[in-house]
Amino acid sequence: MADQVRSQDAERSDGWRPDTVAVAAGRPAPEPGAPLNQPLVLASNFRSAPPGETVGEYSRNNGTPGWAALESAVGALEGGRAVAFGSGMAAVAAVTDDLTVGARVVVPVDSYQVVRGLLQDGTEQGRWHVDAVDITDTAAVVAAVDGADLLWLESPSNPLMEVADLPALCAAGRAAGARVAVDNTFATPLLQRPLDLGADVVVHSATKFLGGHSDLLLGVAVARDDAEYARLYRRRVLSGGTPGALEAFLTLRGIRTLAVRVERAQESAGVLAARLAAHPAVERVRYPGLPGDPGHQRAAAQMTGFGAMLSFEVAGGAAAGDAVVAAVRLITAATSLGGVESTIERRAKLAGQEHIPPGLLRLSVGIEHVEDLWADLLAGLDAAAAAR
Repeated sequence: MADQVRSQDAERSDGWRPDTVAVAAGRPAPEPGAPLNQPLVLASNFRSAPPGETVGEYSRNNGTPGWAALESAVGALEGGRAVAFGSGMAAVAAVTDDLTVGARVVVPVDSYQVVRGLLQDGTEQGRWHVDAVDITDTAAVVAAVDGADLLWLESPSNPLMEVADLPALCAAGRAAGARVAVDNTFATPLLQRPLDLGADVVVHSATKFLGGHSDLLLGVAVARDDAEYARLYRRRVLSGGTPGALEAFLTLRGIRTLAVRVERAQESAGVLAARLAAHPAVERVRYPGLPGDPGHQRAAAQMTGFGAMLSFEVAGGAAAGDAVVAAVRLITAATSLGGVESTIERRAKLAGQEHIPPGLLRLSVGIEHVEDLWADLLAGLDAAAAAR
């Protein structure tokens, strides 16, 4: 089933733009009377085949038509072969679990704190060694990756919005014999395709932009080649990190509107970033779409847009940042991101985020009207000024 859907998508998506692929990929075979959308399949096992025939009999081992449809769509968007998992962290663990004892991992200083927690846990267990690097210093990363087994990249990074030179770092990692994995959650495959830039595997928390509605947990890993795909698939079979049937269905449905959601949110993010940068209560805005941002040129070279995520630092530190979060009413104080609703969080309040300025707020821009979002931010900034 999975191979059938993939081959159909490869044929039908030839020459299509990513926006179109998001709508068209992962559909059932175009036969008269067939459903337009892949139906929700609630089955853990399937009837056995007669002797001499091979079919999938158990979902953990062989997948389901619902998983296959989702994997086909994400694979077509990223330009590889996808494996769906129960969460983004399950997808991350599938990449790291193949590391042998004593392996060395190079990871950005600024990266998702749960990924850093997973790597720290493995270090404490004696499974591997981790070197943290400034991902914006290409020469330093190239030097660090010598002798490494895995180069983990995140660009733009979470939450400092740092931009890595992905073509250079992917090439350096592969030349050094390291697997190169890129978390592409912030950019989405519509704005950046790391496999095309030299990565071996791409990881998404599909909980975020792919699903887009803050109503599911799901992860996806996308492999460059068949060997990497087989490794990821085997990890899912052995670990049992399978996606739920409903979650896979909802993620695929979310992908259908990914292009229009990202376009709207990205446009608003650019407006808000420019206005925040001019506000006297804001010390710094971190958004690669701003011409003066340190990552602007790199992002413009390797991305087709600057995304819907931004961070800004409020004058007055932690107290002022907390005042903004407490005062906004339209923007939701929440830890996740990538949904239709805008969310905000002071990231330094979390453990393991000591490198983050205390007044930094991460803003995931949704699809609300930009002027309503700006009015809400102004009210929050006024509250921050009063708190100083």
